[in-house]
Amino acid sequence: MVAMFFSEAGARPWTWEASPSEHKKWVKVFKACDEDNKGFLSREDFKVAVLMLFGYKPSKIEADFAMSSVNPHASGILLEEFLSIVRKKKEVRLHWNEIRHIFTAFDRHYHGYLTLEDFKEAFKQVAPKLSERTVLDAFRDHK
Repeated sequence: MVAMFFSEAGARPWTWEASPSEHKKWVKVFKACDEDNKGFLSREDFKVAVLMLFGYKPSKIEADFAMSSVNPHASGILLEEFLSIVRKKKEVRLHWNEIRHIFTAFDRHYHGYLTLEDFKEAFKQVAPKLSERTVLDAFRDHK
């Protein structure tokens, strides 16, 4: 709800690009997990790569999704496909962290939710000219 407001209010669009060192790290992980230098990652190789990069073992559903999102004629996930998957996962993680950070800033009493007063105070800070009626409508629409 707060993130939606920021994008609609004309805040900077959310974009992210891997740094050269991060890109290099992803390639290194791909090569380390590509057993026998086959040029692709099998399902198990992919799970190990995700564990190395993100600190968790992906579920069967996540692995199935990754495997089904690549060329069906390939034996596994090629480097470019792997880099694309990792880039998307990283973007989602960073975006989620940004939303959580914004929410935490507005949750003044650390309840884990925003009260109407928290919501009003947040909007006073980021959009002081917005009418109280609009703020109330936004609060009610997203409860």
